[in-house]
Amino acid sequence: MIDKIPHFIAGEWIHGDGDGEVLHHAITGEAVGTHTIKGLDFSAAYDYARKVGNPALRKMTFQERGLMLKALAFHLMEKKEQFYEVSKATGATRIDSWIDIEGGIGNVFSNASLRRQFPNTSYHVDGDMVGLSKGGSFVGHHIMVPKEGVAVHINAFNFPVWGMLEKAAVNWLAGMPCIIKPAEQTCYLTQAVVKEIIDSGLLPDGALQLVSGYGNGLLDYVDSQDVVTFTGSFETGKKLKTLPQIIENSVPFNLEADSLNCAVLGEDAVPGTAEFDLFIKEVRKEITVKAGQKCTAVRRIIVPEKLVEDVQIALGKALAKTTIGDPSVEGVRMGALAGKEQLAEVTKKVAELAKTSEMVYGTLDKVDLMGADWDKGAFISPILFLNQNPLGVDEPHNVEAFGPVSTILPYKTIDEAIAISKKGKGSLVSSITTADDKIATEYTVGAASHHGRILVLNEACAKESTGHGSPMPMLTHGGPGRAGGGEEMGGKRGVMHYMQRTAIQGSPTTLTEITQQYQYGGEYKDPGQHLFSKYFEDIEVGETIITAKRTVTETDIVNFANVSWDHFYAHTDETSLEGTTFEGRVAHGYFVLSAAAGLFVQAKKGPVLLNYGLETCRFTKPVYPGATIGVRLTVKEKVEQEKKDDIAKGIVKFLVDVYDETGETVAIATILTMIKKKDQG
Repeated sequence: MIDKIPHFIAGEWIHGDGDGEVLHHAITGEAVGTHTIKGLDFSAAYDYARKVGNPALRKMTFQERGLMLKALAFHLMEKKEQFYEVSKATGATRIDSWIDIEGGIGNVFSNASLRRQFPNTSYHVDGDMVGLSKGGSFVGHHIMVPKEGVAVHINAFNFPVWGMLEKAAVNWLAGMPCIIKPAEQTCYLTQAVVKEIIDSGLLPDGALQLVSGYGNGLLDYVDSQDVVTFTGSFETGKKLKTLPQIIENSVPFNLEADSLNCAVLGEDAVPGTAEFDLFIKEVRKEITVKAGQKCTAVRRIIVPEKLVEDVQIALGKALAKTTIGDPSVEGVRMGALAGKEQLAEVTKKVAELAKTSEMVYGTLDKVDLMGADWDKGAFISPILFLNQNPLGVDEPHNVEAFGPVSTILPYKTIDEAIAISKKGKGSLVSSITTADDKIATEYTVGAASHHGRILVLNEACAKESTGHGSPMPMLTHGGPGRAGGGEEMGGKRGVMHYMQRTAIQGSPTTLTEITQQYQYGGEYKDPGQHLFSKYFEDIEVGETIITAKRTVTETDIVNFANVSWDHFYAHTDETSLEGTTFEGRVAHGYFVLSAAAGLFVQAKKGPVLLNYGLETCRFTKPVYPGATIGVRLTVKEKVEQEKKDDIAKGIVKFLVDVYDETGETVAIATILTMIKKKDQG
C-alpha cells in the first residue's frame, strides 16, 4: 500500500481523507506516496499559529530567536544524508540536492548570525531619532514589532528544502510563525525535513505547520496581520495576489515569479580570453543544474553578433559532455525533470519557441541515458535555440520552458544588449561577463531597472563567485515586472517584511525608555559610581557620568602631531590658514577624542575588558588652544553576546559627548566597550 504524505497542523501529524493522488519517482516512475487535503481544517491551523505559535515567538528576543536558528541549522546538518536519500526521487543529482539541502540549511545559519545586528529585545528600533521641535523636547523615532499573524509560504517544486528554509528562517527571526505549503510534486522531501524540525523540539509549539499537497482554500483565512509569500509561475501568483481576501485585508503578498533571466557576453570577451571560457562554463551550468528547473536559470543568452557562431559551437561542445541518467550512477551530471507532467509542460513550451527560433542543439527525441529507462523517467535533453531577430520577435522573451532550455540572441551594441535584456519585462537576475569595467558599468546601470540582481563575472572574481543562479541570504532576491515585484531574504531588510514599522513620538526621555536606546537630549540617570566599575547586568541605558575638564594647549597639538605623524597644515602651520574656516591653529579631531578618553576612562582594573571599536564619530566645532573640554559619557545601548573563552560578557555602546567651555558639543562619538558579566556560570 502506498503511504499518504502527512500534514502537520495544530501540533499533530494528520492525513487527509480518501486515497489521494499518486506522486511518482522522477527517475523510475515508481509511486513514492499520495497526497490529499480532503477534510483538513485550515482555520485550525491559523488559530493555532496565532494563539500558540505567535505569542511564543513574539516574547522571545532577537538573540534567543537567532540562537534557536543556529541550533536548528546544526541539527539539520547532522540529518542531511537522510534528506539526500529522499531527494533522489525528485530527479536531482547530488550537486542539485546540495544546492537545495545544504543551501537551505546555510540560509538558516546566515539568518542566525543576523541576531548580532538586532537588540536583545523582542522588537527592533529602526533608523535614527528625528528632531520634531526647535527646543529638542519633542522627537520621533520608529520601532518595528512582529506582526501578530502567521506567514503563509506557498513554494515551488524545484527547491523543496531551500524554498522553505530561506523564508521560514526569516519569519522565525522576526518573531512570526509560519505555515508551509510546498508544491505537491516534491512535498515528500519538504515533509521529511519538517519532521526532523518538529522532532528536534527546538522550535516553540505552533512556530511551524505543514500542508502537504494542494493548497485550495488555504488563503481563505488570512487577515491583515498575516503575510503571504508565493514562489512559482507569474500567472498563478497573479491570481493568488488578487484574491478578495488578500485585497480586502491588505495582506502583504510577496511574489517571486519565474522569469526570463539573461546572461550577457561582453564584446571584449572573445574566444581565447578567460572571460569567454567563464561565460560558456557558467551558461552550461545554468542550463543543466537542476535540469534547468531554477527560477534563476539562464533562459536568454545575449552575445555580440560577431561571436554568435563561436558561442554556439563552444556551448554545444560543453552541453555534449553532459551525461544524463540516474543521479545515483557514477558519472551522471544531469538527472530528470520533476515528473511527467513537468516534462509535458516543457515539451509544449519548446514547441512554442521553435515557431520563431532555430533549434541548434538538443532534441525532444530519446537520448542515451546512464542507468535509467527513458520511458519510465521524466528525461529531456538540453536544448539550445538561436534567434537572429531578438528585437523583432517576442517568444524568446515571453515563453519560458522551465527545463534545460535556452536561446542565443545576438546584439550589435551594448545599448542593444540592454534593450534585449529589458524585453523580458523584468527578471530575477541578469549577468554580464566582461573584463572591461566600462562595459560592466554601462550595462549594469542601463539594465538595473529591469533586474532584481546583476552579477558581473570576470577572472578577478570567478574563483569565489557563487555564480549567476545563486541568490545570497544577505542580499535581496526578487525582481520587477514579470519576476513578481517582490523581495525576499536581503539580510535585515528581509526580516522587516514580517514586522510592523510604527512611528513613535514623545520626549527624548520617554523614547529612551521605549527603545532602550539613549535618545540625545534625554534625561541623564545617576549611575552612583563610575560606569567602568559596573558589571554588564548592572548598567542601565541613560546612565551618565560628567567628567572633570581639561584645557587644550598649543603644546598638546604639537605633541600629538609628533606622536601621530599627522602634520596637516591646519594643526601645524598658522601661516597657511588664509581662505580656510579656521581662525588659528586647531587641535586634531582625534586628539580631542583621545583627550576625552583620558577624561572618562577609569584606570584601575574592573569589569571593562577592552574597547571594542568606534561606531560613529563627528567633529562638530574647532577646538583651539585655550579651550576647555569636558565629557558627558552616557550609556547608549546594551548588546548581548554569547559566552566565549569562558567569559560571560556583553557590549555597551557609550555616547561620548565632548563639549567646550561654552557648553557646545565639539565632538560626538559612539564607542563600543566589552564589559564582563557578574554571572560567569
